[in-house]
Amino acid sequence: MSAPYATFGLAPAMRAGGVLANGDHQVHRDFMDFLVDGRPLLFRLSDLDAVSPLASDVPPAIFTTHVRRLLLEAEAPLAGGRYVIYGCPECESLECGAVTAVIERDGTDVVWRDFAWQTYESVDLEQGGYRDIGPYRFDGEQYRRELERLLPPSGPAPAPAARRILLIGARVAVLARLAAALRTIGIGADIAADATLVSAEELRAYRAVAFGPAVTEPERTAVRQAFERAGADLEYVDGLVPVVPVLVAQVEHALDRGAPAQRRLVRLDATDGTATVEVTSACRVSLVAYRLDRLSRPRSQEVFNGFLEPGEHRIPLDARSVKGRACLVARTTGSVLVAPVVHG
Repeated sequence: MSAPYATFGLAPAMRAGGVLANGDHQVHRDFMDFLVDGRPLLFRLSDLDAVSPLASDVPPAIFTTHVRRLLLEAEAPLAGGRYVIYGCPECESLECGAVTAVIERDGTDVVWRDFAWQTYESVDLEQGGYRDIGPYRFDGEQYRRELERLLPPSGPAPAPAARRILLIGARVAVLARLAAALRTIGIGADIAADATLVSAEELRAYRAVAFGPAVTEPERTAVRQAFERAGADLEYVDGLVPVVPVLVAQVEHALDRGAPAQRRLVRLDATDGTATVEVTSACRVSLVAYRLDRLSRPRSQEVFNGFLEPGEHRIPLDARSVKGRACLVARTTGSVLVAPVVHG
């Protein structure tokens, strides 16, 4: 079929998990997103909360099957030669809805066409079709080369890498609540006084370290040195306030290994009366203010929830919602940022 050529690529992406202000939990998912002409395809789908089938936390055999399907080496899972491009981040049920497309060969090229939102075995392009997306024609050699990078070498496929972080601090009760919340959304968390007695192999298994505010600078330096000696590549998180949803959001941001240019939410600043938010594509953004009252009890209030166009936006804040020791958490489908509120 006739379609302009587009470049095909893959990039690490994340569906940020979290403990939401209303008490709900959102599962953390790591996956490979599709890049079309260098831009994440998911961003063209506006506010869709979904992940590709190339999720790194699924068992290796299932992951490999999805890659083989996209390479057209396995039968299409849906009628009409349709393949799942994005699905529910919480499950793989078609009943939750999925973005599907026909993938076919055209000579040596590969074409993705007839994108649609699908909830049943059959699809109605008139009702559920994405008329402004595709068709895309990819050079067959480049397409295959990108996908084959995800396949394991010959032999047994390695198990998915565990998402684990190390929590270090003096307030054990807060750390215990944080660890429980992280485990609920799919992130392993261990608590320790320091890292000097942990083996190098165990240290390399962590992807982030979160410090409580009571951890001194010499103690932080000792932890960093232990990880450096182990050759570990990880992020460090300085806890802003002892409020679990804020700490979870900080951890989620630290775990985001996607390139900044491929994130939706790239900037968040907050003062007494204004929040500055910058997004790279049209999306819905929620802003929740968290603060400690005069008795050190956590309080939260949603201060904004709306659709933003690409660019920088200044959002007024009610000073009462961010008074005292406060933080602002900004969340989109796939990105989360945390910023302390600067007073005065």
